[in-house]
Amino acid sequence: MKILGIETSCDETAAAVVEVKGDQKDAGFLVLSNIVSSQIPLHKKYGGVYPELAARAHLEKIVPVIKEALRQAHTSLEEIDLIAVTHGPGLIGSLLVGVNIAKTIAYLLRKPIVPVNHLEGHLYSPFAKQNEPLSISPSLFPALGLVVSGGHTELFLIKEPGRYQLLGRTRDDAVGEAFDKVAKMVGLGYPGGPAIEKEALKKAYQKINFRLPRPMIKSQSLDFSFAGLKTAVLYSIQHFSDERLKKVRPLIAAEFQQSIAEVLSAKLLKATENFRVTSIILGGGVIANKTIQQTLKRRISRLSPHLPLFIPDPQFCTDNAAMIAIAGYIHWLKKGASQWYDVFADANAEVA
Repeated sequence: MKILGIETSCDETAAAVVEVKGDQKDAGFLVLSNIVSSQIPLHKKYGGVYPELAARAHLEKIVPVIKEALRQAHTSLEEIDLIAVTHGPGLIGSLLVGVNIAKTIAYLLRKPIVPVNHLEGHLYSPFAKQNEPLSISPSLFPALGLVVSGGHTELFLIKEPGRYQLLGRTRDDAVGEAFDKVAKMVGLGYPGGPAIEKEALKKAYQKINFRLPRPMIKSQSLDFSFAGLKTAVLYSIQHFSDERLKKVRPLIAAEFQQSIAEVLSAKLLKATENFRVTSIILGGGVIANKTIQQTLKRRISRLSPHLPLFIPDPQFCTDNAAMIAIAGYIHWLKKGASQWYDVFADANAEVA
């Protein structure tokens, strides 16, 4: 079975062809192609995504991106068995581009189509492999799933593939959003995540005691909050001269991402105490951050060594269409395909 995945929820125009390996209940997924056209240069001067420009860029790129995905996979549209498309959440203008081209292909070629929640895609991103397929075995569930990205920070109990319970989410800023805003405060570029990670690796100016809070780390709630952390950075640097800020910036960057890593790991470990799970699954662009990834690995291996931890390969951490294809297969197994005229973009879609 070959699946065409299409993803246009924000500022990446993406298409992928994924082949299903194995039987239905223990399937693995081989990524035959994974094309992503990034809009970072377009939005960089604004310090964030400009929604209307994003939608226009998707219109320009979507057809060439799909054609390239098919070419690299040595596959034609006629050979595609299922179309999976992100229908939300995201920017409505961006979503409409992907949804409408997917519906058009489904209508013209009479192909089955499934709408996929973007966050659900991130939950299956560790299973996207370009060499040896990794099986989504029933033995991995129930699992904890943590999505940490530019617009989302959410913790799920995945009871089985296709069945979810939301355990906690950010009450204000998502982690990726906080990275972007803090990067702007301290004079780093966009996107903030890679800029802060790179800055933290530099030799820090140590003649300052710089400590940031760990928001809600002791709370019994599994929710998150990062707006206060961002504000703490602002208050800490507001009297710094430009020269002094430049000296201490690596220290600020390192402390900021360490704070986030400790909060995320604390919430995950608290969830393992409250729910019986057999694995932990991570997804989202922020998971590509080495400090966050290593902190999560270290703390989980020390305190919950019996739980396997699944982390996406770097190219599948950020928004991509391979993860949408995999989630689409799960959706198809659970609920079957949709009619093309029943698929709609929903900027506020929730994981059902």
